[in-house]
Amino acid sequence: MLKNYWKLNFFLLIPCLFLSCDNTNLESDLEKDNLSSYPNLSDKQLLDTVQYYTFQYFWDGAEPNSGMAPERIHIDGNYSDQDQHIITTGGTGMGLIGILGAIERGWISREEAVARFEKMLSFLEKADRFHGIWPHWLDGKTGKTKPFSPKDDGADLVESAFLMQGLLAVREYFKEGNEPEKQISQRIQTLWEEMDWSWHTQNGQKVLYWHWSPNFGWEMNFALEGYNEALVTYILAAASPTHPIDPEVYHQGWARSEGIRSPKETPYGFPLQLKHNGAEELGGPLFWAHYSYLSINPKGLKDQYADYWEENRNQTLINRAWCMENPKKFKGYGANLWGLTASYSVNFYHAHRPGDDVGVISPTAAISSIVYTPEESLKVMRNLYENYGSKVFGSYGFYDAMSPHHDYFPQRYLAIDQGPMVTMIENYRSGLGWKLVMNAPEIQQGLEKLGFTYEIPN
Repeated sequence: MLKNYWKLNFFLLIPCLFLSCDNTNLESDLEKDNLSSYPNLSDKQLLDTVQYYTFQYFWDGAEPNSGMAPERIHIDGNYSDQDQHIITTGGTGMGLIGILGAIERGWISREEAVARFEKMLSFLEKADRFHGIWPHWLDGKTGKTKPFSPKDDGADLVESAFLMQGLLAVREYFKEGNEPEKQISQRIQTLWEEMDWSWHTQNGQKVLYWHWSPNFGWEMNFALEGYNEALVTYILAAASPTHPIDPEVYHQGWARSEGIRSPKETPYGFPLQLKHNGAEELGGPLFWAHYSYLSINPKGLKDQYADYWEENRNQTLINRAWCMENPKKFKGYGANLWGLTASYSVNFYHAHRPGDDVGVISPTAAISSIVYTPEESLKVMRNLYENYGSKVFGSYGFYDAMSPHHDYFPQRYLAIDQGPMVTMIENYRSGLGWKLVMNAPEIQQGLEKLGFTYEIPN
């Protein structure tokens, strides 16, 4: 795997796998931040490069004891030894399809992947769970809960849904394999069956609640009402083979007894069908179009409230149009540099979106939208790679955020932004994650139970 080489020559390795390269000259150019002599990559080579390095966040960048994804990795300092052992359940799940894609592309062997998944599962089986639901953060050394906030010290239903959607892809990938592979699938099945989704209705209310704490009970009282990133939580809850929710929990809770409907025209000509929580006119941050659709195929996904392909594509196009109009005149914005979502920001962290724009572009926004806007997203990817180079691209792919306007180029990563990139690139190229999860019988049953129609990619 050229394990040490790529860390030293992160911007050079993949292009040189395809093209005849003079590493000495390229290293010199990289040191001078002069990218003019870098190879002109084809779209395929560019996708390979970005996907490979982003995958490494979940491979060589994994927390060593658990094999899980660290919440964050800071290349530019301000990163303690303790930080590297804070692992994210949801962020880990978002990257699992990326690991499966790495098998398919020959970057790792099936045997290497099996060993990694065995490590993860051994950790998750022993880690803190509450009615089968994991917390947002875990200590990767001990498996004990690391509170996300003072009262968020127990079950996190949404992050656990993001984890399980990735694990179900792994289950499906290995279920017909050799004996060690089948064991992985069976162990995932057990974890899936132990998740008590119905517990999170607070004793039969017609809505799911995000958090439960062994110390504070339901005090956070965060009802999951749409529309945001959490649709997959309801789909999995309906699909559960052991602790499912009633369809009315979806229709009265998530869909707000029809109140989720909010059909409207937008200033850019891309209509929205749903009430976007706190972002009525122009749509929310773009991760709302990504997280639930890493495993659930948005193409052809419809229910009585929306066509989710159209909703997500239009949200993406609104986001792009806002950046191209650039009402606040931020430097660099345009057709080749757009994308607002939650990420690091000039004020530490911000859920960037049209109408709440501080001049920070998050590479994950456009790149994870490649399934909706392939040509437009590739332009952003190429611009970032070729024109900003090592200011925005490092050993785990594109850094989390950048701003030419503020001269802000932090060398920092977040799992919840790297995961959607590597998974959506693979879904764009092969549909791997969608094929695996959409073919799972209980996922189909859950979708039908809630009134969805759907497509299974070929």
